[in-house]
Amino acid sequence: METSRKTLPFSDALHHLLVMMLTFIRGVYLMPVPTDVPMCTASETAQYSLMFTGKWTQAAFPKQYPVYRPPAQWSNLIGVTHSYDYHMWQSNEFASNGVREFAEKGEAWTIMEEVETAGERIQSVYGILSAPAVVGGTGQMNTEFEVFARHSYLSFIVRIVPSPDWFVGADSVDLCDGDHWKEKVTLELFPYDAGTDSGFTFSSPNFETIPQDRIMQITSSFPSHPANSFFYPRLKHLPPIAKVTLTKIKKMNQIISLPLEPTQSNLLLTGNEIEDKLINTPLDCEVSAWSPWGLCKGKCGDSGAQHRTRYIIMHPANNGAACPQLEDERKCFPDNCL
Repeated sequence: METSRKTLPFSDALHHLLVMMLTFIRGVYLMPVPTDVPMCTASETAQYSLMFTGKWTQAAFPKQYPVYRPPAQWSNLIGVTHSYDYHMWQSNEFASNGVREFAEKGEAWTIMEEVETAGERIQSVYGILSAPAVVGGTGQMNTEFEVFARHSYLSFIVRIVPSPDWFVGADSVDLCDGDHWKEKVTLELFPYDAGTDSGFTFSSPNFETIPQDRIMQITSSFPSHPANSFFYPRLKHLPPIAKVTLTKIKKMNQIISLPLEPTQSNLLLTGNEIEDKLINTPLDCEVSAWSPWGLCKGKCGDSGAQHRTRYIIMHPANNGAACPQLEDERKCFPDNCL
């Protein structure tokens, strides 16, 4: 039976907004840079390709893995090239309203307005980049972008779908190394919690976090609640849920690569993805607490038996610990004998 897939549309209006903002940002006069700040001294601009690869498989992340309504997937990627004094988001800091809306709903309007404001106020943003949504947990998306010495940093964000407010991304990756550009950078990505929704599972209903928490990386033991979809107490570290490869390419007369709508080509597996399927995260069985003991059943004057039960909350997977017994019995003596 076919399962309907929901993807996050990237509207034509947002395309136009990106183009207009990029034109505006490039036209702003660059303010002098403080001399006490280490700067890139590369004489020419550089163009890079960005390849995002999802590693979100049921084998690597078996707990509550979303298979429908909607299945595991990724939102479109939103990123910026910028100077050292700008941050789209930062770990252990509060998420902006734009990051909040994107992490919770995949809506990019507010975060784009924040980028525009940064470009106007402190001339810290040079270019905006985007890539199309991925309609599976292991698909790929790609785009191209340009950097130059004054704005040699890259930041981006991708929403985990479905999730309360979880995302992956990178904050201020410097592509410059002194007087030259790095040829290739590989980033392993792990999930982050935006700190704005208190849901524990991929499909949790909206539950606003009041007061707002800081952005925190999600680990195998944090949040330390057994209901959390990423809670794997047997693991020291979660496997990476995605990867981004940045590769320097020949410069072209193009700064922003506007994405197309997601296509089935986004689902094609690569050699790396096939290798990643060998990651099998053990998932231990989880059972409920015991029920109260039942009535004592037996003849008056003789010993009887009481029973209690529990049920399976999570079945084991990938050689995780097997489920314990689900029924228990003990001797008893009937009460109220006549």
